[in-house]
Amino acid sequence: MGKAKKVKARRKLSGAPAGARGGPAKASSNPFEVKVNRQKFQILGRKTRHDVGLPGVSRARALRKRTQTLLKEYKERDKSNVFRDKRFGEYNSSMTPEEKMTKRFALEQQRHHEKKSIYNLNEDEELTHYGQSLADIEKHNDIVDSDSDAEDRGVLSAELTAAHFGGGGKLLHKKTPQEGEEQEKPKSRKELIEELIAKSKQEKRERQAQREDALELTEKLDQDWKEIQTLLSHKTPKSENRDKKEKPKPDAYDVMVRELGFEMKAQPSSRMKTEAELAKEEQERLRKLEAERLRRMLGKDEDEDVKKPKHTSADDLSDGFVLDKDDRRLLSYKDGKMNVEETVLDEQEEEQSKEASDTESNAEEGDSSGGEDTEESDGPEGHSDLESNAESEEEDQEPAKEQWQTPRKGLLGREERAGKAARDELPYTFAAPESYEELRAVLSGRSLEEQLLVVERIQKCTHPSLAEGNKAKLEKLFGFLLEYIGDLATNDPPDLRVIDKLVVQLYHLCQMFPAPASEAVKFVLRDAMHEMEEMIEAKGRTPWPGLGVLIYLKITGLLFPTSDFWHPVVTPALVCLSQLLTKCPILSLQDAVKGLFVCCVFLEYVTLSQRFIPELINFLLGILYIATPNKASRGSTLVHPFRALGKNSELLVVSDKEDAATWQRSSLSLRWASGLRAPTSTEANHIRLSCLAVGLALLKRCVLMYGALPSFHAITAPLRALLKDHLAECSHPRELQELCQSTLTEMDSQKQVCRPLTCEKSRPVPLKLFTPRLVKVLEFGRKQGSSKEEQERRRLIHKHKREFKGAVREIRKDSQFLARMQLSEIMARDAERKRKVKQLFNSLATQEGEWKALKRKKFKK
Repeated sequence: MGKAKKVKARRKLSGAPAGARGGPAKASSNPFEVKVNRQKFQILGRKTRHDVGLPGVSRARALRKRTQTLLKEYKERDKSNVFRDKRFGEYNSSMTPEEKMTKRFALEQQRHHEKKSIYNLNEDEELTHYGQSLADIEKHNDIVDSDSDAEDRGVLSAELTAAHFGGGGKLLHKKTPQEGEEQEKPKSRKELIEELIAKSKQEKRERQAQREDALELTEKLDQDWKEIQTLLSHKTPKSENRDKKEKPKPDAYDVMVRELGFEMKAQPSSRMKTEAELAKEEQERLRKLEAERLRRMLGKDEDEDVKKPKHTSADDLSDGFVLDKDDRRLLSYKDGKMNVEETVLDEQEEEQSKEASDTESNAEEGDSSGGEDTEESDGPEGHSDLESNAESEEEDQEPAKEQWQTPRKGLLGREERAGKAARDELPYTFAAPESYEELRAVLSGRSLEEQLLVVERIQKCTHPSLAEGNKAKLEKLFGFLLEYIGDLATNDPPDLRVIDKLVVQLYHLCQMFPAPASEAVKFVLRDAMHEMEEMIEAKGRTPWPGLGVLIYLKITGLLFPTSDFWHPVVTPALVCLSQLLTKCPILSLQDAVKGLFVCCVFLEYVTLSQRFIPELINFLLGILYIATPNKASRGSTLVHPFRALGKNSELLVVSDKEDAATWQRSSLSLRWASGLRAPTSTEANHIRLSCLAVGLALLKRCVLMYGALPSFHAITAPLRALLKDHLAECSHPRELQELCQSTLTEMDSQKQVCRPLTCEKSRPVPLKLFTPRLVKVLEFGRKQGSSKEEQERRRLIHKHKREFKGAVREIRKDSQFLARMQLSEIMARDAERKRKVKQLFNSLATQEGEWKALKRKKFKK
């Protein structure tokens, strides 16, 4: 023990390091900071990490790192400026302080050198001026000689300086090589002044001589110029010079620039008016026109309210007025205001009464003017005796009255005719109808143009922007127009022209109010479908609906888009059309016409979407079937509503050859669909041929539209058989035969897209072999049997979980650190506040004590 103590004491005295052999000293760790992670089982071959940990050291390192990064960001969270430390090597831990200082000094010297080297010249080159080095010239070793020829004006010579300022005696004389041995005596001051005066006089004379020579030369030049100017005095006129000089042709660019300069500039136009402003202007225009029509109907004159100028003669001197009334206004006040309106109104009434009396007198003067003119023209001077005029006044009164009565009667007849025309004229303003009967009463009995004008004026006078309830009125108008169109379709013959024009107004209303319009159309279609369902439940079949329902279906396709996959109005309409083609049998020519009309509407619906309609193909097949007479040779099968045998199986067969010869192809009129008048036998045959022509035309359109379908040839096989075997043999007109052949040609020209079904070619099954299958075992234990990709996936999942947990743990620690920092700031602020409050209380207590002491002193005194 004693020896060990001596060794320790020797080490302390010598100051040797604690490490062995003078090595670096190891920091002794606190055993309470060491954490040993013990394992339950020792596994051979497994490398263990983190057997021994230092949580205190790790915690201190993390705290220091957060203080340097997170705490700095927290303190600078509300600051926009950033301080950047650009010192070289400041954060480079691999450099020693000496290296950092050396590098910084080198960089500083380099920056200074770069700034100065811009203006430094190369030292190796020697610059000269007139053969002399600039370095020698800058020394100023040469003595300025005042007598030299290169003396600058304004520079003081050495003699002048010595004479006026003294000194410089050695510089006043020049030394020659002979004067090296003997030196002359210096000149006195008087001699120097005399030389200076002589020199200045000589210079003055020289300058005067130079000035005189310059004047002589100037005069000589002036004389010579005058002599030359006389020779140049004869000049050609400007007009000849202009003719001689050819004007250059303007360039295309110059021409374009001049054209653009003279081009008329666009004037600013007024802004586009809104729909509400246009509707208001149209309403005002219609109101004015209606007011004018009512005025004409009542027989009022246009210029009744307009003041007419009084008739004055050419010989009138306007000297017949008499100042029999004082027109001056009396000034009066009422409630502190000047009362002028009453006097003005009284004057206006008096003027109106005067004008009325003047118009009567002017009319009488106009009637009698003819007689007076004839009388005045009797005399040679245009005058006659007063006595003869007085005698003839009574004779001229009676014919004047007769002449006044005849134009009065003509004027009354003209007014009556104008009032009758105004009553027959269509009013310009109409109120929106509240019921269908009101609309029908307004439109009935009018022509097509008048009905369209009435509907248009109702829309303009009831525009939604003019009043609050106009929108509901126009929505009702759409339903009323639909009902009116249905009534027009039931007429004999149906007013199709009126219906066609009213569809435009329906379209405008539908664009303004799409939701109410769709509800109105759906209501009409719903009623038609309910009637069909009731008839089918009662009788098992339903007749074709009236022409009104068919026109409603046609209008639906015009008002709403038919290419949508699903539409709230068009989709029910398509279902209704398909029900008509499958549930309604063909019992007469009227039914055939209606069915073909439905087929046309169906094709219009699906033209854009090119949707396949099997009901349409089946109906066209039935139309061709009932148009062929041969029953025994037919091999095609029909689908409801057509029957292979029965009463109407040959409905469209034409047996009369004369009627077939007189038939001409034309459009099939819908008046035959109304069924109000039975056709004759010839008309019936013509209808049959027209139905067949329409069916073939529709079939041709279907062939062109469905030609790209894979099952096209399978669909059109029955139709091809009918066209080839039966219709070609019938004695139909030439136009029908050509139409049939063109349809067959279109069918044959379509390419077959689908391929016949074949069995799938499968690979032959190999024979079973006894070669063992080798399976690579990647890992034993818990993950046995998994592939390499699965193991990689599991590894990534495990790594992701570990990283995620670590990130959550770090975020939690960061939030705890920030919370501690915020708490410390709050506590520091509270401590500072308490300190200041305590200081204030102390100062107040001191002041209170001093005040009380002063008060006690006063009481003692």
